[in-house]
Amino acid sequence: MTSTGMRTEAEDSGPSGYAAARLRLLQEGARSGPPRRAALAELTDEWLTGLFGAGTQDGKDGKRGKDRTDGTHGTDAARLAQKGAGGRREGLRGVSLVAVGGYGRGELSPRSDLDLLLLHDGSDSGAVAALADRIWYPVWDLGLALDHSVRTPGEARKTAGDDLKVQLGLLDARHIAGDLGLTASLRTAVLADWRNQAPKRLLELQELCVERAERQGELQYLLEPDLKEARGGLRDATALRAVAASWLADAPREGLADARRQLLDVRDALHLATGRATDRLALQEQDQVAAELGLLDADTLLRQVYEAARVVSYASDVTWREVGRVLKSRAVRPRLRAMLGGGAKPAAERSPLAEGVVEMDGEVVLARAARPERDPVLPLRAAAAAAQSGLPLSLHAVRRMAAVARPLPTPWPAEAREQLVTLLGSGRPTVEVWEALEAEGLITRLLPDWERVRCRPQRNAVHIWTVDRHLIETAVRASELARRVGRPDLLLVASLLHDIGKGWPGDHSVAGEIIARDVATRIGFDRADVAVLATLVRHHLLLVDTATRRDLEDPATVRSVAEAVGSQGTLELLHALTEADALATGPAAWSSWRGSLVTDLVKRVAAVLAGGAPEEPEAAAPTAEQERLAIEAFRTGGPVLALRAQTEPPTEDEPSGDPEPLGVELLIAVPDQPGVLPAVAGVLAMHRLTVRTAELRAFDLPDGVRGSVLLLNWRVAAEYGSLPQAARLRADLVRALDGSLDIAARLAERDAAYPRRRGTIAPPPRVTVAPAASRHATVIEVRAHDAPGLLHRIGRALEDASVRVRSMHVSTLGANAVDAFYVTGPEGTPLPGEEAASVARGLEEMLRG
Repeated sequence: MTSTGMRTEAEDSGPSGYAAARLRLLQEGARSGPPRRAALAELTDEWLTGLFGAGTQDGKDGKRGKDRTDGTHGTDAARLAQKGAGGRREGLRGVSLVAVGGYGRGELSPRSDLDLLLLHDGSDSGAVAALADRIWYPVWDLGLALDHSVRTPGEARKTAGDDLKVQLGLLDARHIAGDLGLTASLRTAVLADWRNQAPKRLLELQELCVERAERQGELQYLLEPDLKEARGGLRDATALRAVAASWLADAPREGLADARRQLLDVRDALHLATGRATDRLALQEQDQVAAELGLLDADTLLRQVYEAARVVSYASDVTWREVGRVLKSRAVRPRLRAMLGGGAKPAAERSPLAEGVVEMDGEVVLARAARPERDPVLPLRAAAAAAQSGLPLSLHAVRRMAAVARPLPTPWPAEAREQLVTLLGSGRPTVEVWEALEAEGLITRLLPDWERVRCRPQRNAVHIWTVDRHLIETAVRASELARRVGRPDLLLVASLLHDIGKGWPGDHSVAGEIIARDVATRIGFDRADVAVLATLVRHHLLLVDTATRRDLEDPATVRSVAEAVGSQGTLELLHALTEADALATGPAAWSSWRGSLVTDLVKRVAAVLAGGAPEEPEAAAPTAEQERLAIEAFRTGGPVLALRAQTEPPTEDEPSGDPEPLGVELLIAVPDQPGVLPAVAGVLAMHRLTVRTAELRAFDLPDGVRGSVLLLNWRVAAEYGSLPQAARLRADLVRALDGSLDIAARLAERDAAYPRRRGTIAPPPRVTVAPAASRHATVIEVRAHDAPGLLHRIGRALEDASVRVRSMHVSTLGANAVDAFYVTGPEGTPLPGEEAASVARGLEEMLRG
């Protein structure tokens, strides 16, 4: 039957005709989704229009209608009907029937409420009451839920001013029947009120959204989500419409309409499957809802819901951020105009964060000189800078990079791998930045295997996240444990990959090992590191399963774990990964009891793996260039340095391409004297050079020449901009060594010149003495958050402690500095135990301060 036929039957036969037409419409298999919702709204409009125009008839539609009908109301209804002609959409004057809320938007699901407003001019309240009875009671008689009100335009505006939810409903007001002019004037007034009051009301709306999210959780992760109330659900989609109506900001449109449609389609199917007006997608109903939608299974259904919710949530984040920026700008603008004497608007301040990346208006944006089409590392560099500074990535920046950025070569250049590790190690801010990249498809472009775990549900009461969010949460937890391991980069990447096999059939640990090998090789780890990452992914459940299910007193149990792990370093990483994985799973997955069992097992395995103590690494024989620099430094009595670019050869994918830059190798030779390490590190920090790796050792001059020279071999990279000239570096180094350059003051001035940012909250530094690590020196290990001037501060602290640095091995792994300093006393011998511990404590206190 056509919708026109349904309207005629509903119109002519009253409620029973409407009910039959409605039932046929809902049972039509060929019509679903937006067409069915629109047809249901149109059918309901025609029926209510008929009720609105039947004001002169006696109630014939049910006992309650008869009970509420008397001569007075009948007379009033007749007088009201005489004001117009026939009660059609354009007929009556002074009274109209208005759909609001979801019905106003034409989004009627099978069990949706009818949100109605009977609007009148206040001239005949008795007649309006009679008309209300003629409309409300037939609706109730059919068992339909009704949210109704009777108001004048003034009353409606006042109620909206007092109740934000009423105002939101009126923003979607739609005329059904009666005086069209009355409805139109109310719509115009309500929109004007909303726009005039937007600065205040939008903040109220944002608070409502936040409170609702705290109560209902995030739709994109819940196993039994509320499609309407949870964050990322239909309420948030409606809130975005309200923000757009304010003209202050607008949501990113791409994909938003489709996401809203998908959520409405699922709600329709839920109503039909259950026969109830419910918005909660319960576990026992998901298979039936999936079948109603023609989907493969309940997991496919949930993944579709999660993907839609993720679009809405991301659009909400971007929109509310823009609202805050606009409101802040409006508040500041009058004061700026007064200060500038009414002059032109000042340009927004842009603070550099990294090469091609700046901060502007509280967001991370691309620098004017950035060229994403020529810089394949830029997306990761921008993401790492945003996470480290605790700032959101600009939507425009992410979309520009997604549109034009070149793909990374295989294997990735070293900088790309370092920036990924920095992003993963940034703690809680990583989540928001990762979501921004994922919203524009950059994550699956960087890591194609991510697609199989994206939005994948986990039907396990212990897990509170989807697989992909669990992996990011594990990295966040692992960043808090980075000081416990010598290779935090491997810990963070293993955290990202440990459940990557859940997108494949079979044991996810076995499948994950294969994927991890492929991913680790693609992003540029060497063969040994690839093997460690594969072992971590393959055995990420080994420690907790063994500790809680096996007899730890049985030597065979401990030996089997030791054989699987293979080395002390891998055991250390696996211990941290186990804890991070459990903490990221949910509150039921980790406890002090489980932690103590795992720690006990780790100690027993470590004893089995313990071998000879590591010796100080053998230094490679000096190159001809290093010998030349050392002799020249001794001859001139001052520092000598050389800069040389380091590159990777072209890859098989781009055999004719240019070599990939790894950074710059800086060789420095200085006559042995106090203060060399803090002086060199301070000068590099002054020139905004990031130290990736560093080595220091003494160089013995040829026989017959008295004295020694210190050789420093550093790999550095510019934070942004070009590298300084070697002559400038040498001049500042000379001044630093003779005391005429106050490095600490210069670094403090530079830091004070830049605005404070929230940044990421890094775990506290950890300084330890490695027991029996060397026969010739005391080894002090420092694990700390990398920051400008860190090595300068460490060098000064060691100098102040009157110890000499015999050699050092410094590496920066993402945002983590992992440094080993081989130090001696003035006589050139290792420090006594208590003195070594005192130096370590003092260094840690300095870094914490």
